[in-house]
Amino acid sequence: MNIALIGNGQMGRMIDTLCARDERLRVAGFVGPGACASLDELSPVDVAIDFSYPGNVEDMLGSAARRGIPLVIGTTGLSGEQEAAIRAASAQIPIVRALNFSTGMALMRRLARTAAEALGEEFDIEIVETHHNRKEDAPSGSAMALISAVDPEGRFAVVHGRQGRPGRRGREIGVHALRGGTVAGEHSVHFFGPMEEIEIRHRADSREIFARGALRAAAFATRAKPGLYSMEDVLFGG
Repeated sequence: MNIALIGNGQMGRMIDTLCARDERLRVAGFVGPGACASLDELSPVDVAIDFSYPGNVEDMLGSAARRGIPLVIGTTGLSGEQEAAIRAASAQIPIVRALNFSTGMALMRRLARTAAEALGEEFDIEIVETHHNRKEDAPSGSAMALISAVDPEGRFAVVHGRQGRPGRRGREIGVHALRGGTVAGEHSVHFFGPMEEIEIRHRADSREIFARGALRAAAFATRAKPGLYSMEDVLFGG
């Protein structure tokens, strides 16, 4: 599998390292500062993995669509227009789009969705996420994905922490962000019911799991038909 890496930051370099350990994988090259200016400069390419910045999206989509190259996109901070452009391009090529490429987190979302459907409104839901002290955003993208998993129709209010005198808990999902040290990432979903509690938890010990997940998504994309896919699709054959 010949892989083009869009972006030569931490994630791109980690994927490059993993590819060097596997004789079945070859990095066709990087697109980014100090490397190639465009995906069009690389050949042959079976799939492209993007962990760069929003300014790359339009050019990357155009090049990939023209050449029929599947995409794996993990870049964050995209605008609504850019997300719409990704959906439009997926009519021509397979695209796996995710904010978290951990296979464990993809499974956790499936489990959380199933639990929420089975338990119903009799159970209160709280989500707690923990990350290192340099993380800029809160709550994490993964926590937001868990909110969507347990409440896909947006029927509940989302409360980001509580203070003062919030009073009786309402029709809400509480979301709490912890920051400290070098934690790669930990997420838990709590279901509190009458006289019982269920907790689903995932902990990442290294950011390498995201690179491994992206490579698994890349292999899936090379076999998939045009369409927009998630990591749950990669795991469960969507």
